[in-house]
Amino acid sequence: FLVLQEDLQSVANAAPAAFTAAPGERGTIKAKANFNVSEDVAALRKAMEGIGTTEKTLIDILTHRSSSQKQAISKAYEETTNRILVNDLKGDTQGNFENLLVALARPPAVNDAKWLIKAMKGTGTDNSILIEILASRTNKQIKELSAAYAEETKKTLIQNLKTEVSGDFGKAILLLAEGARDESTNVNADKAREDAKALYHAGEKKLGTDESKFIEILCKRSIPHLRQTILEYKNISGKTLQKSIEKEMSGNLEELLVDIVKCVMSTPAYFAEKVYKSMKGAGTDETTLTRVMVSRGEIDMLDIRAEFKKLYQNSLFKEISSDVSGNYGDCLNVICGGED
Repeated sequence: FLVLQEDLQSVANAAPAAFTAAPGERGTIKAKANFNVSEDVAALRKAMEGIGTTEKTLIDILTHRSSSQKQAISKAYEETTNRILVNDLKGDTQGNFENLLVALARPPAVNDAKWLIKAMKGTGTDNSILIEILASRTNKQIKELSAAYAEETKKTLIQNLKTEVSGDFGKAILLLAEGARDESTNVNADKAREDAKALYHAGEKKLGTDESKFIEILCKRSIPHLRQTILEYKNISGKTLQKSIEKEMSGNLEELLVDIVKCVMSTPAYFAEKVYKSMKGAGTDETTLTRVMVSRGEIDMLDIRAEFKKLYQNSLFKEISSDVSGNYGDCLNVICGGED
């Protein structure tokens, strides 16, 4: 118990990694020094022209340029060739490798929007993708993906979500989609204790559960405040907040609130687990693997790698190498950024 206590305390004291990391700081995909847009455009065109494709060039450029550099490349590519880079990538590659390169070439907000559109397409909704994206993104990222979503669909994300999600789960998802989480960095221990007590009385201490209290606190409060609240909760109830949520709730709402708690504790550990589960057992969930590697490549992949090693006693690089192969595997390993 003491060890856990210290662990929780160190989590509460740590800077909220990934929620504060600026792109490029803890990522493996970084801006290229001496970036030359016309050279890159020519190299990409050459790699895809004629018969056959030089995959190595495509991988090299798309994994060694920052997002803003890649947007400059896409713009210049269209101006120079009258062609759309993403369409050429689609025409020249296939399968998982194609999906990976296309996602690497797109702005992060467009990727998030496209993944959300796909999650809500047709009958039924892939709630786990809604949960992953909305639980892990910052306000700024949610505002940007909402703008990209509106541009793609001519409807707002909130409008479309209202037709897809309902009940307490729907309320929580819509709150997150507003991108209005408190962003103050000051933590008031008394207020955190009050919230911890409120959660305890809304769940463990009550016959039945007051879900709305959990939703309000977990979807609105700042990340540093929630870290302290999680610590206080353990002191009050003797249980972790995650365990209490798992006991008191079920279904999509449980998954969402648990994922928020995991992201509050450590976004990199949350994604390390996602990546691990996508490769565990028979077969690989390439869709999830691609989504996580691309969306975190420029943000916190170095931290995800470290967490992966800590959690699973194996390097992410080795795990990827033993699970996927070919150009797809090669490209993922470059994003992984090394063997340690």
